[in-house]
Amino acid sequence: MSDNTMRKKMADTIRFLAADMVQKANSGHPGAPMGLADIAVVLSEHFKHNPKNPSWLNRDRLVFSGGHATGLIYSLYYLWGYGLEIEDLKEFRQLDSLTPGHPEYGHTAGVEITTGPLGQGVANAVGFSMASKFMGAQVNSDTAKLIDHTVYCLCGDGDLEEGISYEACSLAGHNKLDNLILIYDSNRITIEGNTDLSISEDIRARFESQGWEVLECNGHDYDEINATFNQAKKADRPVLIIANTIIAKGAGPLEGSHHAHGAPLGEDVIADAKRGAGFDANKKFFVPEDVMARFRCAIEAGDLAEREWIHSLKTAPLIEQNEALDAMLKHDFSRIQWPEFDKADATRNTNGKVLNAIAKAVPAFIGGSADLSPSNKTHLQDMGIFPKGKNIYFGIREHAMASIANAMALYGPIMPFTSTFFVFSDYLKPAARIAALTGIQQFFIWTHDSIGVGEDGPTHQPIEQLSQFRALPNFYVWRPADGRENVEAWKVALEMKKSPSAFVCSRQSLALLPDAVRGDASRGGYLLASDDNAEITLMASGSEVELALKTKEALNTQGKKVNVVSVPCYDLFIEQDEDYIGSIIKKDTKKIAIEAARALEWYRLADEVVGMDTFGASAPANQLFEKFGFTVEAVLAKI
Repeated sequence: MSDNTMRKKMADTIRFLAADMVQKANSGHPGAPMGLADIAVVLSEHFKHNPKNPSWLNRDRLVFSGGHATGLIYSLYYLWGYGLEIEDLKEFRQLDSLTPGHPEYGHTAGVEITTGPLGQGVANAVGFSMASKFMGAQVNSDTAKLIDHTVYCLCGDGDLEEGISYEACSLAGHNKLDNLILIYDSNRITIEGNTDLSISEDIRARFESQGWEVLECNGHDYDEINATFNQAKKADRPVLIIANTIIAKGAGPLEGSHHAHGAPLGEDVIADAKRGAGFDANKKFFVPEDVMARFRCAIEAGDLAEREWIHSLKTAPLIEQNEALDAMLKHDFSRIQWPEFDKADATRNTNGKVLNAIAKAVPAFIGGSADLSPSNKTHLQDMGIFPKGKNIYFGIREHAMASIANAMALYGPIMPFTSTFFVFSDYLKPAARIAALTGIQQFFIWTHDSIGVGEDGPTHQPIEQLSQFRALPNFYVWRPADGRENVEAWKVALEMKKSPSAFVCSRQSLALLPDAVRGDASRGGYLLASDDNAEITLMASGSEVELALKTKEALNTQGKKVNVVSVPCYDLFIEQDEDYIGSIIKKDTKKIAIEAARALEWYRLADEVVGMDTFGASAPANQLFEKFGFTVEAVLAKI
């Protein structure tokens, strides 16, 4: 049997596995897997990985940006030997199966990242490539490349229509990421029909203008595909391969039709397709023995590749490089020299000092801003520029920035942070949601946290954002009231290996909190100031904690006894047991929450909330706090 005859048999096996999966589930997308099957077979010959150890650091990465192509994804991971069984394919899209409707990181072995909505996977692939470039800059030498793998990404028309892909590919071209290969499944079909309905741009010209090399091939010609991969791996910049394919290739009357995108093909169509390819029409989920043997070659080849890599680490000339690699892999937080604070300051400033302290002590800590580092205070002093240094200039690309950092966090040892103004977190919400859903430890730095932004006006003043992100499961929003709380927040967040954390920081200076009854900020909330037999509890976060303390002073002069509770992390606080919460917020007191935001979530803890019912306005911050009721007098009136 010739190589191409075998390749076709392997591709047809993938096609029919995918079609059978969707048919049995009566749900899914058969078209893309069938159209990409030929490319997947040839890619298998180039792809460096180890099914025995899916987390091998120097493996190639494969990102499926079109997560709906799960029929292809699961077929490959089954055939490559990642632990899926044929019964798992039969349970496609069923409750608690290893083959959910879209691939999920940590759920199915081999899946590198949860891509979610279209376009994010393209940015994720850029993130994996950037992570490898940073790692390589730390541990590679002219004579020994410890990190030298390739990042592949399969995407479709929908991915390239989403704005995030433009952001990410622009940054990839700017950074000349020469180990990134984006395979564009150009079948000219979306859910509504032919792509002529919605897009007419020149994709080649778009990518060339962004600094990419663009190659093109017939996505069903094995020799042409193979030659294109060989050429792509020699490029000195990122490569886009425009693979001209036919959706639902081999599906008879549905071949090339948008009707094959997101619905089962039908038993008769599948049976006819199998007969046409020389397969038994009556056999479902069938894999010929010679096909299985060919795919399973990946197991031994990958295991050998990893063992050779490990052996290379032990050679004498690599001592210094191995030390650098060990330093990247070890996150020794005990080496951090935490800054101390003894005066009023904006929490964006104190947070910047904390970032620098962490970055100096932890080699894998790296990050940047969406063109706002002077305002976010996120520049890492004297630590260089990516890829050799730790400062990443993401440009004004919030969505891509956060998705890139998600992938960097899953690459291996890297601990990334990103930053922007809090109101612009709206641009990156999809990536923050994926971080929470997947359990990715990304650190989001969001400054200019309230109407305290001032003169820039309501378009730049976050109102609903605190509530929005507090509503995300497995997402921890820290809004420190001073530099000390800022340090405590970071100490907790660094240990949250399976959760993203956000640090929401002020533009304006905040007074240093008194040590009167300083409690345990690591539990999200604590009793900051108290009176015996208190009748009122004031609770707040961030800048409003100072207001709560001043309100307590005013109430004390009226003979009222008051407790003040600082809640730097509402999400963590409400996870505490009832006894702890009850010891902080006394049940027999009148409970008032104060926050210069929408603040509706506080009704879970408070009887009344002093919050924002409207958007802000353009004026100096002190005037805005007075206008919207964040003064001692206004809070007293509310009480």
